[in-house]
Amino acid sequence: MPHDADTARLDRLRDLVRQFVDERDWAQFHTPKNLAMAMSIEAAEVMEHFQWLPTGRELADDKRTAVGHELADVLVYLVRLADVLDIDLPAAVAEKMQLNREKYPADRVRGDARKYDEYE
Repeated sequence: MPHDADTARLDRLRDLVRQFVDERDWAQFHTPKNLAMAMSIEAAEVMEHFQWLPTGRELADDKRTAVGHELADVLVYLVRLADVLDIDLPAAVAEKMQLNREKYPADRVRGDARKYDEYE
């Protein structure tokens, strides 16, 4: 079950995005397909900052702000898509984490990055 403070913060973020969209009359363009595509494109822009780096941990400090802006874009589109589809994100995360706990029991998978169907 999501924590009320977490839900309240996400609701404020959703409302901030809604206001921005409403002020520009952009809801007409925010179909689920368009939002999903935009989110994916922004995620690719995050990846671009890490291209050719050995691990990404060596990201230059001056690039962190740019990465933060790209991550914000991804989050905005994610929150907007959930809003348009009337999906309760905190509840969806809580449910997905429970499913992941069942697929990946900590005592069985600790330190092993294989996919759940690769365990014997």
